Amino acid sequence: MLNQPPLALRYDPSVEEPETDEAETGQALTETMHKISETTLAHGGHAIRSVHAKSHGMLEGELEITEGLPTVLAQGLFAKPGRYPVVIRFSTLPGDILDDSVSTPRGLAVKIIGVDGTRLNGSEGDVTQDLVLVNGPAFGTPNAKAFLANLKLLAATTDKIEGVKKVMSAAMRGMQHLVEATTGHDNATVATLGGQPETHILGETFYSQVPLLYGDYIAKVAVAPATPELKALTKAPLQVNGVPNALREAVVEFFAQNGGVWEVQVQLCTDLHDMPVENAAKIWDEDKSPYIPVATIRVEPQTAWSEARSAAVDDGMSFSPWHGLAAHRPLGSIMRVRKQAYEMGKRFRAEHNGRMIEEPRQAPSLPS
Repeated sequence: MLNQPPLALRYDPSVEEPETDEAETGQALTETMHKISETTLAHGGHAIRSVHAKSHGMLEGELEITEGLPTVLAQGLFAKPGRYPVVIRFSTLPGDILDDSVSTPRGLAVKIIGVDGTRLNGSEGDVTQDLVLVNGPAFGTPNAKAFLANLKLLAATTDKIEGVKKVMSAAMRGMQHLVEATTGHDNATVATLGGQPETHILGETFYSQVPLLYGDYIAKVAVAPATPELKALTKAPLQVNGVPNALREAVVEFFAQNGGVWEVQVQLCTDLHDMPVENAAKIWDEDKSPYIPVATIRVEPQTAWSEARSAAVDDGMSFSPWHGLAAHRPLGSIMRVRKQAYEMGKRFRAEHNGRMIEEPRQAPSLPS
């Protein structure tokens, strides 16, 4: 029996307030990400993502939408029960490939396949819905302009000073420990600078961080561990120092023996003052509006990473919150300006790696 959801606010166009120079910010953001991609291509000879370049696992599985959802939760993709094949990709934030001792925020991208409905601009004709998530409940900056400023700083260090990054990461982890002890939660900016705690990636809960349309309403989305084996890894220490691919090795080891289940959860907006659309750095109070399960993702034991699987997913797929239904359009300045950056990154990788990147129309069979 589901808990009664909170009284949700219906979406109204007035909740979005574009910045006056948002188009210019978007163009500068795309140019900065293009610069990151050019730098890593020149150094490595292979085109990779300008953010979340390093993968730690790719899984195939199934998403099942919960039966009997109340109307406020039965929206968009989740309007009726159903099962869909999914592809999952675990990653970390930087646009260069670093040792895991440079500890940064973790990402989870989910591609849901076989979804029908009115599409977002740019994804017409596709049948996928992507969820692009990070292991923190809010974004590191409030708006597009601040995000651009941060990205420019990170771009200047792409493929440089890895030794300094390792030292800085150790210092930032110490700072993060103090922040958590004082506030009760991690700081997204400190995590981005290398202060992500050295824990197992499979114990993380991943969040959209920014809001999106949820049919007639506004919501954030999360994916949280649901099985005891995954929950046991929450905040579990993981030795990454001296082990360049420790996260990947841990994911491969786990799924060689275990399957996994995650809950897909929704946090509905109930108060625009405390749950703003245009301030992505604001954590929405879970006491006012808790995350409520609307679906589950299940995977069986499998080979979680291989060179062939990486080629299929890292090179052959693109994940973007703009791949999806109009009923789940991303909201806020950060997501509006990132749309063209996602599109640029896809074109750049396809062109320089000499391969097509197309949205799947049926369940893929990933290499084992």
